[in-house]
Amino acid sequence: MSRRTCPRLAGALVLASGVLTSGCGLTSGSPMADDVEPGSIGRGEPLKGADLTVTSKSFTEQLILGAIMGIAFEAAGADVLDRTGIQGSIGAREAVKGGDVDGMYEYTGTAWITYLGNSDPIADPLRQWRAVRDADLRNGLTWLAPASLNNTYALAMNQANQKKYGTKTLSDVAALSKSDPGAVTLCVESEFANRADGLPGMRQAYGMSVPAKNITQMDTGIIYTQAAKGSCVYGEVFTTDGRIKSMNLAVMEDDKKFFPNYNVAPAINSKALKKWPAIADVLDPITRKLTNSVARTLNAKVDVDGEDPHQVALDWMEAEGFVKEG
Repeated sequence: MSRRTCPRLAGALVLASGVLTSGCGLTSGSPMADDVEPGSIGRGEPLKGADLTVTSKSFTEQLILGAIMGIAFEAAGADVLDRTGIQGSIGAREAVKGGDVDGMYEYTGTAWITYLGNSDPIADPLRQWRAVRDADLRNGLTWLAPASLNNTYALAMNQANQKKYGTKTLSDVAALSKSDPGAVTLCVESEFANRADGLPGMRQAYGMSVPAKNITQMDTGIIYTQAAKGSCVYGEVFTTDGRIKSMNLAVMEDDKKFFPNYNVAPAINSKALKKWPAIADVLDPITRKLTNSVARTLNAKVDVDGEDPHQVALDWMEAEGFVKEG
């Protein structure tokens, strides 16, 4: 199941959200005990005396981001409870809203479409973030400044096929589909094949002519390997997936900005932020460093190299100078 299938399907469970915080493992958790000191963030330990809880969803990128937030709070002097790895999206969000958890990294598109019930995404990423920020204030959530990290859909191909066909954007792919109809073969998930913000919408937005016989539906993991082998010229991918880097795939630019923006940003319980306003100063420099390239590298360390997500987060925080080993 894709990382965005879960939250959108979970939208049907919103009416039951009152029981989700107790049913999603949020009663468990363990203290973070990293031996870290302030580096470029957390100087003067502005969160000393704070007891803060962080959460995340259960896929790799989220586990890393949850650890990054927790480590940052530790370096700034807080005692941190780790409740990362919650299945789906609703439970983690409800915990932050209700104050059982103080913060998490969340995606603007998920909030706008899944939680806030909007059908049309906003094309400009900053305007999308502002709309989410403004709407969620009444829900007791404050969204801090967003990252450029945008975990959305894309098409990708191997280097040999990019050299052969020369496409760099989805407009290029559309042009190729008309000039050489047999050249554009697609491997996609079944959900992407049927979503308005997936293949049907993409084909319409770009005027892409791809016959049904050139489209193969398969599971997410297989798509990456098939695209890498060239069994299909283009595979549907997520833009921050570590396999893009490890398999050296070339990602097509969404030059018409069709796909929704899923920029990541800290979503903080408003009461916690009011009590500990330094949270924003601690997290902002870190969030600014979170790009698609960084995410692919960190995700690959877990998904390809088998490293522990928390250790990957800690190593990156130290390498960037945000924290120092105690």
